[in-house]
Amino acid sequence: MSVSVRKLSSGTGAVVEGVNLNAEPDPQLVAELRDALNTHKALFFDKANLDDAGQQRVAGWFGELTTAHPTVPGVEGEPYVLPVDSEHGKSNHWHTDVTFVVNPPQVTTLRSIVVPPYGGETLIANQAAAYRDLPDSLRELADSLRAVHSNDYDYVKPVPRTDREREYHEIFVSTVYETEHPVVRVHPLTGERGLFIGGFVRQIQGLSKSESVELVKIFQSYVTRPENIVRWSWSPNQLVIFDNRITQHYAIDNYDNQPRRLNRVTVAGDIPVGADGRPSRVITGDASAYSRVLEYAA
Repeated sequence: MSVSVRKLSSGTGAVVEGVNLNAEPDPQLVAELRDALNTHKALFFDKANLDDAGQQRVAGWFGELTTAHPTVPGVEGEPYVLPVDSEHGKSNHWHTDVTFVVNPPQVTTLRSIVVPPYGGETLIANQAAAYRDLPDSLRELADSLRAVHSNDYDYVKPVPRTDREREYHEIFVSTVYETEHPVVRVHPLTGERGLFIGGFVRQIQGLSKSESVELVKIFQSYVTRPENIVRWSWSPNQLVIFDNRITQHYAIDNYDNQPRRLNRVTVAGDIPVGADGRPSRVITGDASAYSRVLEYAA
């Protein structure tokens, strides 16, 4: 099988062609895709021709699956598939998936189900590039910091606008999780350092909430530099795979009230480790039913 990997920008994102996602992969193909993911952080597949079972199978190439979400139920009959549906709210805030648990997913897959006739693009940012962009003094500061992440978060918290959105939010925070993560995470496969922040950050340890917000804004401004972002315009029947350990993403709310739905399947991850070698730690909430904690990422 001839695999083509075409870069979309200098640092983030590549289109992958020549892969039959419905065929059983050989170990070499899976290794090539993992290497491409390590390099480009996000991989895009057109005409994926997958259903829910196929998406789970492809996600499983990268490791053991998580359940759909710690608090939100999955698609009926598919406990590993989360519907990302605009009717439940629009994820137009920068975040890394499920960082409020001690071992956030290592990989996220998104498959387009319903695509609006315009807008609805997904932005994916490279947090390793953001870390490299920091001035030396900010990089040293970031290396030393720890942050509390929570699903009941304060920073850029979206306000529910409809009864359905309010109901979804109540389910989202029905069990509160808090975890302390390093602000800089060392990637277990590449050794790269990357910022590990985003919308679920509640507070920087040792700082007040107002100080935390201002400092996170500074770090976040490097993550969201245009040079560090790839912008993906969805078409039906596409698949995106991104490294959740070293990226953030954002769903642009520019499609009015048109329906938009993606199905998400995630791969279990390891416990983040900071530049000083200290791992993340649980403050509140047991997420063991959501995802097994991996000792290492394959």
